[in-house]
Amino acid sequence: MAIVEVSGLRKAYGGRTVVDGVSFAVEEGEIFGILGPNGAGKTTTVECVEGLRVPDAGTVRVAGLDPAADHDRVTQLLGAQLQESELQPKLTVREALELYASFYPHPADWRPLAARLGLTTQLTKRFAKLSGGQKQRLFIALALIGDPRVVVLDELTTGLDPRARRDTWSLIEEVRDSGVTVLLVTHFMEEAHRLCDRIAVIDKGRVAALDSPAGLISRSAASTVISFTPSHPLDDPELAALPEAVSVETQGGRVVINGTDTTVNAVITLLARHRITARQLRVTEATLDDAFLDLTGTAPATESATEPAAPAAPAEPATDAADRKTAPATDRERV
Repeated sequence: MAIVEVSGLRKAYGGRTVVDGVSFAVEEGEIFGILGPNGAGKTTTVECVEGLRVPDAGTVRVAGLDPAADHDRVTQLLGAQLQESELQPKLTVREALELYASFYPHPADWRPLAARLGLTTQLTKRFAKLSGGQKQRLFIALALIGDPRVVVLDELTTGLDPRARRDTWSLIEEVRDSGVTVLLVTHFMEEAHRLCDRIAVIDKGRVAALDSPAGLISRSAASTVISFTPSHPLDDPELAALPEAVSVETQGGRVVINGTDTTVNAVITLLARHRITARQLRVTEATLDDAFLDLTGTAPATESATEPAAPAAPAEPATDAADRKTAPATDRERV
């Protein structure tokens, strides 16, 4: 059953369309990923899901509710970690967790959440004194503190070291296993491959593909990569004639061939025919990076500021902050 439904979503800024007819449905209990090049419209799409932006056309529903028209009700069941967020500089980690917990009738216990995210030793530290990684972990905790049915995570592990990133992945898997639906925007291919049940690739404001990670990889023009260093040079025409070979390159005497299983068999036959030994032979499957490149023509990269900032609230006193329950106090969203 779909808990998030997006249909024909369109959004433009200053006459420039950044989301052009995006449609997808997120099933309850899954981790649904959104990938795309810089400026593809990923963040604008999830901002419409969060109710931070109002679509120009199309519909968005979260558990049957309109995030814009039913904002208060949606904030009780949806948590969000924005791509860029800020809190009041003098607010301590403990104060932030207690404040956000007070927004919800049945919040999660912030103490074990803080422990799982490595924040226990930072509870008395002011926000302004936190490192980038510590701030990111705090925002993830704030997104989860309302015990939401759906959580939107936009570049959740940016700024985290490899160990902290993998610990966060384990936490998100635990969150999903507890029944929470996760909508994940990321540019880390390894992250998407490990976490996501399905992925929508958005390019130029449209959905270029929607499938499981394995399904996207199977669409890659070259599903297998063969690399080796031959004991004797091979003729270029023979390499070029290999069946189902998408590309053949020679790099410092090492041959790299993108093809299929059929290409692998042909390479072995060719080497045997010429009695050539293949040193350091490697046969690997295509990756999500390869599929992404085939679908978009660009390598994955972090977002750049290519759209006007979303309306940002000024720094708020604690008594007014409840109006911003879906996200930390001040934010600047990007495409």
